[in-house]
Amino acid sequence: MNNENFDLKEHPHSRLNILTGDWILVSPHRTKRPWQGKVEATQADQRPPYDPICYLCPGNKRADGSENPEYKASYVFTNDYSSLLLNTPDGGLNDEELLVANSQRGICRVISFSPRHDLTLPEMETADIRKVVDVWQTEYQDLATYPWIKHIQIFENKGDIMGCSNPHPHGQIWAQNSIPVEVAKETQQQKAYFEQKGRSLLGDYLQLELKKQERIIFENEHFAVLVPFWAVWPYEAMIMSKRHITSLLYFTDDEKTALADAIKRLTVRYDNMFETSFPYSAGMHQSPVNMGDHPYWHWHMHFYPPLLRSATVKKFMVGYEMLANPQRDITAEFAAEKLRNLSEVHYKTKG
Repeated sequence: MNNENFDLKEHPHSRLNILTGDWILVSPHRTKRPWQGKVEATQADQRPPYDPICYLCPGNKRADGSENPEYKASYVFTNDYSSLLLNTPDGGLNDEELLVANSQRGICRVISFSPRHDLTLPEMETADIRKVVDVWQTEYQDLATYPWIKHIQIFENKGDIMGCSNPHPHGQIWAQNSIPVEVAKETQQQKAYFEQKGRSLLGDYLQLELKKQERIIFENEHFAVLVPFWAVWPYEAMIMSKRHITSLLYFTDDEKTALADAIKRLTVRYDNMFETSFPYSAGMHQSPVNMGDHPYWHWHMHFYPPLLRSATVKKFMVGYEMLANPQRDITAEFAAEKLRNLSEVHYKTKG
């Protein structure tokens, strides 16, 4: 359904998220309106390499009294205040199909990316990010040995406005006994496409994006980084494996190095956007575990940053977005072009 009078760059339209089946409203004409909303002062991001009161720095005591070792690379421990607990008993509630609840059992781990209190992922060397990727793979493999675990979520909340409770750069892994909502949606969509076409949904999508080059930010030998056609957040991005692979468990050494390279190059661009430590929530989506084979699953990593117009102007989900469906003003194509043209040299290192 094409109409020569319709222009994605000018006219309001909705876009389908093929991974979830959800829709997003895009209103590109609204970028012409003046901004009279909230503006805040930029906060300098200056931290010492070591903070004696930080719960995650080497040798320091954590909130529960445990003491961190003098670690030299990434350090992993079970969250002292986990959202999911290992010993939760089975149970639930079902009152006339109206009041329904199920117990949730799980394991929550924290990964301190580096002993350095002041180094976020974009400021780390690619070789050191590769060590983080190794930890992700090892932890995924270890957690999958618990037969009751069905989903393993690897993620990072970066920045105060994304709810990060400790400024020391770190990520988390939550493993649980059920499939969460967003992953269930992606499972359903990928499975339906695979059963119909016999191919990976994201594999076919990536080939189309690589052909068009409108939303590709950059690529290396093993991964492509793009703004998805259905992006909700202003500078949302995805890292996608070129090889159809179900989880990071099967990444080769070359792929792990290439993933570290992709993360470094994307996050440096983010920081350079407004010359600030760019906040985001990021996480991997991959196949469930201990539930048989999932040949339709295709590994990918989402990045959801909230900044819109400056280092202090954030996009909020309000009004129509809370009551109907997400909406955005800048198009995915505009965002990709802006990210594509940013330098891969971090602004702090420029002389």
